[in-house]
Amino acid sequence: MAMLYLASGSPRRRELLAQIGVPHVTLVASIDETARPGESASTYVERLAREKALVGLATLDDPRDACVLGADTAVVLDGCILGKPADREDALSTLARLSGREHEVLTAIALASAGRCESRVVASRVRFRPISPSEIDAYWSSGEPADKAGSYAIQGLGAVFVSRVEGSYSAVVGLPLLETAEMLAEFGIPCWQHLG
Repeated sequence: MAMLYLASGSPRRRELLAQIGVPHVTLVASIDETARPGESASTYVERLAREKALVGLATLDDPRDACVLGADTAVVLDGCILGKPADREDALSTLARLSGREHEVLTAIALASAGRCESRVVASRVRFRPISPSEIDAYWSSGEPADKAGSYAIQGLGAVFVSRVEGSYSAVVGLPLLETAEMLAEFGIPCWQHLG
């Protein structure tokens, strides 16, 4: 069985892989995450996931018995990608825009091994209840929004804003577990390895 590497520094992604019983090693795959002119949000997240997986694979001394998982998540509102906030004002503005509305969360996964790279994009919809300016300010003060796409974490304090999720909850967190398990199986990596 191939060794799985996760090309992500996200503790959430590590926790989600552990949740489904898949041992892995984390590695750093630094890429340029700038969106290209005219690039759709779906194309953008899939490209980044693939680049992370392929760059991660290229860092290994011997990639023959290895698979590298890359992932990327984008929050999309009115066709615009809402990335990690640049500062407090950016986060407050983003959360005010999401207040009382539905937005899309796209998470792409890519799995690369020697001579092969597969990827897919999972779309989910998230609706926020109306959020008051004082709640937004208090949420920013918690520190949680500072490094999160869309300025919130559904698995954290931001959960109180979410009135509905359609699609994959784990994809909104950062790794769609159903699709990840399916793709890992295609590469010969089973889930629930701790049960064996």
